[in-house]
Amino acid sequence: MSTISSEKYEAVIGLEVHAQLLTQTKAFAAVSPDYGGAPNTQVTPLCLGHPGTLPVLNENLVRYTVRMGLATGCSVSEKSIFARKNYFYPDLPKGYQISQFETPICYGGEIVIELDEYDKRIGITRIHMEEDAGKSIHDQDPYHTLIDLNRAGTPLIEIVSEPDLRTPQEAYAYLKKIRQIVQYLEICDGNMEEGSLRCDANVSIRPRGQKEFGTRTELKNMNSFRNVERAISYEIERQIELVESGGEVVQQTLLWDPAKLETRKMRSKEEAHDYRYFPEPDLPPIVITQAFMSQVQAELPELPDMRRKRMVHDLGLSESDAETLTESRLLADYFEDVLSILNEPKAVANLILTEVLRVLNEKNLPIQEFSVTPGALAGLISLKIEDRINSSAMQTIFNEMITSGKSAAELAEALNLIQVSENAFIEPIIKQILENNPDEVQRYRDGKKALMGFFVGQVMKQSGGKANPKQVKDLLMHELEND
Repeated sequence: MSTISSEKYEAVIGLEVHAQLLTQTKAFAAVSPDYGGAPNTQVTPLCLGHPGTLPVLNENLVRYTVRMGLATGCSVSEKSIFARKNYFYPDLPKGYQISQFETPICYGGEIVIELDEYDKRIGITRIHMEEDAGKSIHDQDPYHTLIDLNRAGTPLIEIVSEPDLRTPQEAYAYLKKIRQIVQYLEICDGNMEEGSLRCDANVSIRPRGQKEFGTRTELKNMNSFRNVERAISYEIERQIELVESGGEVVQQTLLWDPAKLETRKMRSKEEAHDYRYFPEPDLPPIVITQAFMSQVQAELPELPDMRRKRMVHDLGLSESDAETLTESRLLADYFEDVLSILNEPKAVANLILTEVLRVLNEKNLPIQEFSVTPGALAGLISLKIEDRINSSAMQTIFNEMITSGKSAAELAEALNLIQVSENAFIEPIIKQILENNPDEVQRYRDGKKALMGFFVGQVMKQSGGKANPKQVKDLLMHELEND
């Protein structure tokens, strides 16, 4: 943001995040919602809007929504209803979308975002259930728009924030936190590129100190975290320049163009009355029993904030290491699986945060596809802790384990990398080194203690790297200090 933005105006930002749920079937029809099928193959007469077809509620749509509500501190309505959101568009064959309006199932929650300088609580107005529309395809036929209804009826939750965000960076952090939570809950894969996590932003500006909100615009078509940040930054500056030049912000919906890094008008911004909401007559009210609530509560995993704090307080990890490990539930699970075999938190964390993440990044792999099992990694770290291998050997063995499928102990033997700690092996080498370097021996005894590194290096070189460096240093000190 520019200087004038920071000094004279502040932005007011609210996000509407849609998360596609990982259910086996669609919201109201027994057909797969999986991404990537051939166009119009994952449909039923209900998805196509055929007359006389009736929706049947997928219970997991309710379960996953309540799971998200509990994870974000929301209240859960004992009774809520579905509504019809009416609008005409070619990819909505029924002419309406089943959603919720006056009675969202979850409301009044919050999440905490962490930025470099501060933490901030962001209110959640509501979380409600709805079905997705189909997809219009404009770039495969020069004369026609094509319609793919595979996505029609896919179960979604919409998470609506309070207008508590003030900067693009806060919006970025909030969206990342939402993705982290839905992935921990295993209700959404969080893939923005495939559209399973989508975000619209409402943006306005106001003079600093003013309580009233300004006129807002809605931003759409932001298919990455970086584009959310860029689009909001652009829109804030556009509104400031418009107001500073004497113009007025108009309430409208804007599309973000990631190629040109600018927004363009899509349509005038609709209000709720434009959609003519009314209760869905074909679905009964959703009644949440205490037994259902208790069941969902019992299914909740340890959430990322609590897991991070536990790793810091109970395991002694640094804040930054714990934050990286808990960013992904599966990575945190991998870390704790290794830890259940070898209770050495710092050593395990260090190898995962350096070597394991390096390999995952280089190969663009998720942790669940990493070839080294938690047990195998624990075996490698054990060899190092027991001083049976040195750091260089550990690196060599790790790289071999990725492709060989062999254990660390097998590779250490096969590659002749086991450190030797027996005095009978090390002492003759030390004796030879000291005899070959009488001048350095005398200088050491005259006070040049830094020469210890020279002697250790010579012994390690002579032993082919097999001698235990700690044992070498202890024996050298005994020889040099006592003769």
